[in-house]
Parts: sequence; C-alpha cells; structure tokens
Amino acid sequence: MKDFKKYYIVPAPPAEVYLALTLPLTIQAWSGEEAEMSTEPGSEFSLWEGSIVGKNLEFEEGKKIVQQWYFGEQAEPSIVTIKLHPHKAGTSAELRHTNIPDEDFEDIVEGWNNAYFGALIEFYEDDL
Repeated sequence: MKDFKKYYIVPAPPAEVYLALTLPLTIQAWSGEEAEMSTEPGSEFSLWEGSIVGKNLEFEEGKKIVQQWYFGEQAEPSIVTIKLHPHKAGTSAELRHTNIPDEDFEDIVEGWNNAYFGALIEFYEDDL
C-alpha cells in the first residue's frame, strides 16, 4: 500500500472549486463524464463511468472533502482527503490519498495529475 500527497493550483476561488468537485452537473462539465455525487455523508459516488467508486465520508463546504475509494477487498480503507485553501492564483488544493494498492499506484497518480486535477485546472484556464 502506498500514499500520495500533492498540491495543485486551480485558477478559481475555493468555493467554486468545491462545487466543481461535488455537484454532478459541474463534474460532468469539466470531466466530460456523467457523475453520481452527493454531499451527504455516507452516500455512495461514481465517477468516470464507474471507474472510480466509493463512499462520501465528510464535507466542509468550500474547504474539505473526505471520501473512501473502493479497490475491491482491502484490509485498510483507501481514503481521499481534499483540502481547499485560498491562494493568490485561486485555490491551492491539497490532495492526500492513503492506502493505494501497489499495483494501482501509477494509474492512480496519473489519474489525479491528468484526468482529475489536470482536467479541472484546464477547465478553469479555458475560462480565463
């Protein structure tokens, strides 16, 4: 099991980035894929046609998202925590993803950098 931590600068205010990560229609706008998402703790979510599924654990509006991502049978849950901080260029998004199965690590890191935060950053850069 591996952990991944990285900061991403998103050119939009934290409240807007939070909505982009939690509202299904907004997720669809920047990802190009349908999304099942709710800000109800304990609710299940599905992104990228089910390639990312899990459970929503905790939300702090405009500031923090905590989710459990499913990777089949795991002894320790894989937890994603995204904290949003104001930054002079918009938002500093602090990502921490724990307990990633070794065999999935490279794909997950690539996904965070390109499909997830990469696409989100590109979406807002196009608005500038």
